[in-house]
Amino acid sequence: MTTAKVRHWLLKTEPTSYSIDDLQRDRRTSWNGVRNYQARNFMRDEMRIGDLVLIYHSSAAPPGVAGIARVCRAAYPDDTALDPDDSHYDAKATTDKPIWMMVDVEFVEKFPAVVSLPTLKATAKLEGMLVTKRGQRLSVQRVEPRHFKLVRALGQRG
Repeated sequence: MTTAKVRHWLLKTEPTSYSIDDLQRDRRTSWNGVRNYQARNFMRDEMRIGDLVLIYHSSAAPPGVAGIARVCRAAYPDDTALDPDDSHYDAKATTDKPIWMMVDVEFVEKFPAVVSLPTLKATAKLEGMLVTKRGQRLSVQRVEPRHFKLVRALGQRG
């Protein structure tokens, strides 16, 4: 039996909504509320249990990578899309055709200090990393293994 290769991802979150500190406290959470088809497809079709995730704080001062999580439950229907009282409600979603998906992630580590976007952009070996490119707003992004390893090393240095 062969084991699937671990993939690497970046998930964006606004720390005022849900931060690495919240994930550290909760230990595990559902990554819900994603309302972009390409991001949904990544979660639904490509994310697997065991994949590693950079948790990126957007709309923060400074924005950047705050820590690491691991996918601990494969994609399943996002129930927030069905709740009319939830800000992520989608009237087109039904239990038979849920449209939107989510994964569960578990806490792995918090970095001593955020690896800021300016640091990511200034690190030559991170050239080509999607989050460093102008106009890359997707909340779920693939990350090359070499980029993941370097960001982790930068984060662990604090």
